[in-house]
Amino acid sequence: MKVLRFILEKEFRQIFRDKTILAMMFIVPTMQLIILPLAADFDVKEVKIVYVDNDHSTYTGKLLNRIASSGYFQVAGTSHSYREGLRLIEYGEADLLLEVPHGFERNLVREGTQKVSLAVDAINGTKAMIGGTYLLSVLNDFNRDLDVNVKLSGGDGPAAPAIGVTGSNWYNVRAEYKYYMVPGILVLLLTMIGGFITALNIVKEKEIGTIEQINVTPIQKWQFILGKLIPFWVVGMIVFTIGLTVMYLVYRIFPEGSLPVLYLFAGIYLVALLGMGLLISTFADTQLQAMFIAFFFMMVFMLMSGFFTSTDSMPRWAQVLSNLTPVTHFIRVVRQIVLKGSGLASLKHELLYLGLFAVALNGLAIFNYRKTS
Repeated sequence: MKVLRFILEKEFRQIFRDKTILAMMFIVPTMQLIILPLAADFDVKEVKIVYVDNDHSTYTGKLLNRIASSGYFQVAGTSHSYREGLRLIEYGEADLLLEVPHGFERNLVREGTQKVSLAVDAINGTKAMIGGTYLLSVLNDFNRDLDVNVKLSGGDGPAAPAIGVTGSNWYNVRAEYKYYMVPGILVLLLTMIGGFITALNIVKEKEIGTIEQINVTPIQKWQFILGKLIPFWVVGMIVFTIGLTVMYLVYRIFPEGSLPVLYLFAGIYLVALLGMGLLISTFADTQLQAMFIAFFFMMVFMLMSGFFTSTDSMPRWAQVLSNLTPVTHFIRVVRQIVLKGSGLASLKHELLYLGLFAVALNGLAIFNYRKTS
């Protein structure tokens, strides 16, 4: 164990000697965790809408006021024709177009029904879908507030019975996007720091020539890999603690579940992640090669992890690939512990997955490390 202790001393001294590496590992992730959730907000606000009023009645004025006061829309203009309003969409000055036909108020009063035309700029698919949904919600609210009684098909008799539905949000009562994004961003930052730094570690030893001096020592391969893994595991746990602190101080998000369980999963995940980085560094001969290989895997992990889109909406083959990445499981775990308060019993399968990843990746790193004496 003396040999392992010497390697650990060497690694810790090397880490704390390089001020740039220290800044990358501690300061950069902290700043990113503060800034990125402010930008990674998928809530759509201030959707620009063109209102084409062909009726100019009291009801169309009330509808325009309802749209403008909803808080979601910014009226980009009121056009006199559909073609004129569509031109604003083509020039990028508006996102939606709502056209109200002639006889809007008359048909509502006499017949109890009237159609309107909605055109949506779908170049930005997310904004188009959410903006259109917002507008349909405003129209439904307007419908309910009208002083028009919609009768049964016969025209007489009592109004049609209606079912009232009341909804509630679990685990994120106010449906704020930060509660969904911040835990995921913390996982991705931890992934990038742990994956990139360790991927470059052994390669750096190769480039400066110290790997040859280590190879002629009586150190075992598992001792060498363990000596490389432990310092960065400690650093990763410190970064994770800083991230949880920032999450609470800046965004007022505190885990609903057990902190020891959260740290248990973080520790196992870091072992798996660092093992992958060390495995990459055993294949690469230069730091540039290691960086590109690590970047490739980091991009795949981020896009397939369910951070941006739910894994349930992916094709079947993509769901299988997503489940083969440790990032997917750790993001799922962090969100469930932080937001839902899940315990170890309900996350035992995720613990098994991460444990298998840790054993497999570190085993491959030890096996692939070529030590010559």
